[in-house]
Amino acid sequence: MLAASLPAPTGGVLVASPDALFRRHIVNTLHSDRWPVEEALGGADALGKLERGNCHLLLLDRRLPDLDADELAHMIESRFPGIEVVVLDPDTGRPSLRTTASAAMSPLLRALEKAERDPGATRPAGAIPPFVEAAPTPAVEPLDGMIGNAPAMQRLYRMARLIAPRTTTVLLVGATGTGKELVARAIHQLSPRATRPWVVVNCAAIPEPLLESELFGHVRGAFTGAVQSHIGRIHAAQGGTLFLDEVGELPLGMQAKILRFLEQKEVQRLGSQDVFRVDVRVIAATNADLARRVSERQFREDLYYRLIAFPLQLPTLAERITDIVPLAEHFVAECARSAGVSSPVLSADAIGLLENYSWPGNVRELQYIMERAVILAEGSPILQPEHLAFTGACERRIPSCPGENCVRKN
Repeated sequence: MLAASLPAPTGGVLVASPDALFRRHIVNTLHSDRWPVEEALGGADALGKLERGNCHLLLLDRRLPDLDADELAHMIESRFPGIEVVVLDPDTGRPSLRTTASAAMSPLLRALEKAERDPGATRPAGAIPPFVEAAPTPAVEPLDGMIGNAPAMQRLYRMARLIAPRTTTVLLVGATGTGKELVARAIHQLSPRATRPWVVVNCAAIPEPLLESELFGHVRGAFTGAVQSHIGRIHAAQGGTLFLDEVGELPLGMQAKILRFLEQKEVQRLGSQDVFRVDVRVIAATNADLARRVSERQFREDLYYRLIAFPLQLPTLAERITDIVPLAEHFVAECARSAGVSSPVLSADAIGLLENYSWPGNVRELQYIMERAVILAEGSPILQPEHLAFTGACERRIPSCPGENCVRKN
């Protein structure tokens, strides 16, 4: 372990690798009060962690599961100029990945020690600079069908556009009503597969006895009632994108079959011995904590790691306060247009309620509330607090809040 008498760190180390043993070696070698070490499963995970905290040194396994390591290193060097990036190649002919990692880190750690001892000194070539805040990033255009420019949404837009051209499996994680299907469809439309099929499967909505047939298809006579052959939805997505919504609700038996499809890119219809190769990009979505379900043996660990190659976290509406009014105005205008009436405007008191409500139902709840508000306004040119009917649990009331309307902030 390196000397503990040096000054406290201004940043730590982040190691990004799909190899848990490699990450653990880095953590065990470096972790101390001086150099806190964080782990990332891939490139997307690393980018998210870099945006949330300080880091002096990023170690990238060249075999990232989602992004090209060299492209990612170049992106990080431009976006985060104060971070030293090292790409570690396990295929260099050296005895082991552990040896490669140790050899690559030594000169960088010596430079980091020097920078911490005398942060005002001129930095020698190859040394790690003190942490520098990332330069402002130009705003990213919202994904098709989405509204809002809150920081969390800007991160989402950047990551979605980054992954869209690739075939990497994407896992969208977010609460109900945050727009997971909108993001999935936008990724498909931004990809080279945009003109090919877009197939949606709600894993929670199809009864378990029918799910295998729906996904993989069946031949005539495969089971009682199978009077004709049926192509499954996976096969129907050939060349395009398959969206597995509520993937956390897949029965355990079906999880094994989905895992085999993801690994082999093959499907076999019920009642047939024929195996078909398919070219299908998979985007999955869940509002469940899959890691917890894995620990509870309700979800296969191997499938979890196949799906989480590129995770995207969707923020709740309460985490993007600045987007609430633009979204509300959009929904009001849509509702008014469909009803053939003039679009009312929001009063200051109504805006105050919207921005302070807890939004347990997220964007979907906002849409329904604004639709009801336009109806309840009965042609009034201004939407007032009495036109808003909230459903969440109260944390605090404000004087202009009628009935059981609830707010989030004090």
